[in-house]
Amino acid sequence: METIEFVDLKTQASVIGTDIKRSIDRVISHGRFIMGSEVYELEEKLSDFTGAKHVVSCSSGTDALLMALMAIGIGPGDAVFTSPFTFIATAEVIGLLGAVPVFVDIDKDTFNLDPVKLEQAVKNFNKGDNTGLTPKCVIPVDIFGLPADYQTINKIAHKYNLRVIEDAAQSLGAKVGNNMACNLTHAATTSFFPTKPLGCYGDGGAIFTNDSDLNEKLISIRVHGKGQHKYDNVRMGINGRMDTLQAAVLIQKLKIFKGELRKRDRIARKYRERLNGWIQFQKIQDKYTSAWAQFSFLSKDRRKIITKLKINKIPYAIYYPKPLHLQKAFSMLKYKKGDFPVAEKVADTILSIPMHPYLSDEHIDFITQTIVSAVN
Repeated sequence: METIEFVDLKTQASVIGTDIKRSIDRVISHGRFIMGSEVYELEEKLSDFTGAKHVVSCSSGTDALLMALMAIGIGPGDAVFTSPFTFIATAEVIGLLGAVPVFVDIDKDTFNLDPVKLEQAVKNFNKGDNTGLTPKCVIPVDIFGLPADYQTINKIAHKYNLRVIEDAAQSLGAKVGNNMACNLTHAATTSFFPTKPLGCYGDGGAIFTNDSDLNEKLISIRVHGKGQHKYDNVRMGINGRMDTLQAAVLIQKLKIFKGELRKRDRIARKYRERLNGWIQFQKIQDKYTSAWAQFSFLSKDRRKIITKLKINKIPYAIYYPKPLHLQKAFSMLKYKKGDFPVAEKVADTILSIPMHPYLSDEHIDFITQTIVSAVN
């Protein structure tokens, strides 16, 4: 049997490698490596894909989050509510701006931010002292490619005058009804890290919004807070530009993206059919679709499964082994074990197995049989 890849970028390259090389050669030929025409072409195509009026590409998913927070004016004295079950970038950017991340536990079935607990956290925050912090924003995370419950979260945010930024680093291509991820809130961010469902050949990201004023701020922030030209600086910004070469790669990958999403969904359905009753799946709500950035499940027998996977040379990953509230980087917030029991339980039992559009039925059978043998 061929080697099983956790994410198979080599096979994808064999499918569209020629087109990508042509696109890269065009960039080398015209020489506009910074903010070349491909950058703007990509933004237009992403706008068409998601339905968002404005798209601002940038240098990474982390910078996308940072720029979005900067554009809505987040800074010292502000509180931003978010999930403790995510990659550090989500909360890291809050701290980098001098604001304070306020963690909210996740839903036990979807693993996304729990709207009920969010409203409780906002109410409790407003009642308490909180050293003068002002609640300003919520950053839900579309974990593993599944959008959070934005219908409820947006209502709560409106009620308490909070902005919502969708962390869609894993969910580009997902849907809620007919609405695409990256177009479910006031602003959204995504990542084009190579292993994402739509990934470039390095770092890259984007911010999506229907707010024209916010879009203008983002365009300015992306290039050191520029005004009319690069030496006219009207605000503090960052060097957040996407390389033209990465935009050229993404333009070609976007052409096959819908087809790859369908393949991901087919593979996820097969996994769920074969593993039904053996492990706990992430719940996909009615009218929701996932981009399946990862295929992750819960099992009290995680160690046994990992042992079997290792023996059979099947790659795996744990996203995420330690919730953010227990990370040393956030020790100043004084959270302790037990503060967010659902996130902690999920972290202790979560496991991710190979997920990519080029996974064969033979590999799916082998992986699922190995897991069942471990827990049977």
